[in-house]
Amino acid sequence: MCILLFKFDPRPVSKNAYRLILAANRDEFYNRPSKSADFWDSSNEILSGLDMEEGKEGGTWLGISKKGKMAALTNYMQPKIDKNAKARGALVTNFLTSDLDSSSYLRKVALEGHLYNGFNLIAADLNTTKGDVICYYGNKGEPEPIFLNPGVYGLSNSFLDTPWKKLQYGKQLFTDVIKQSQDLTKEDLVKELIKVMNNQEPQLPDPAIEDQGQDYIRPILNKYAAVCVRSPGYGTRTNTVILIDAEGQVTFTERTMLDADINQWKTSTYQFKLQT
Repeated sequence: MCILLFKFDPRPVSKNAYRLILAANRDEFYNRPSKSADFWDSSNEILSGLDMEEGKEGGTWLGISKKGKMAALTNYMQPKIDKNAKARGALVTNFLTSDLDSSSYLRKVALEGHLYNGFNLIAADLNTTKGDVICYYGNKGEPEPIFLNPGVYGLSNSFLDTPWKKLQYGKQLFTDVIKQSQDLTKEDLVKELIKVMNNQEPQLPDPAIEDQGQDYIRPILNKYAAVCVRSPGYGTRTNTVILIDAEGQVTFTERTMLDADINQWKTSTYQFKLQT
């Protein structure tokens, strides 16, 4: 998983500016069962894809609600996985359905962080009138959540803004697009961001990835060290772009692989206004 996030300075912005831009990849086994992004039920309140892996049904990697709650998850790359650990995808769905604000929720999660395999979690309260609050917590890093100030952030399978070369390269491509965002139509902006997330140029050598991944990542290092991972049976299977403008209008676009086939993709777009 790779997440690139732009949070605007909370000064007044023009109507054609975006106060938040998020672009994310979901890297997973192609045949892992999941549902494409959609509203969960007839209430049309919460929007996300859903994991349908046995025992982990209903978890997700990225979601947003009309009430302005947004969360995104990445796994922390570690050589040994505890198969009895709690399902990480529930961390996102629990926040989206919780009444807790992002900081309080992440502090609660931090108390139970040891029960999960390594993860990073971004949680946000998006409010047009009170301003946006975005927080980050990783259970392999600092014990307390941190607030994210306005700026550009990158998150992959290590800590927030860890200088992996592929993440630095992705942030640069992302920043170049952000600089043009007010001059692009919404449709063209989404296309450019999806293009960034599908960049397959390996950024090597990268001792930081090799050191964290140890021997198990080296066989696919040439594929893994790119923004878009493309190896046999595993890789980037979903791109998601979220745009939120100054008026609280949300555009959520998902491009997802069909039938575990890298040549078949479906793109869906949802638009709604945040409730304040």
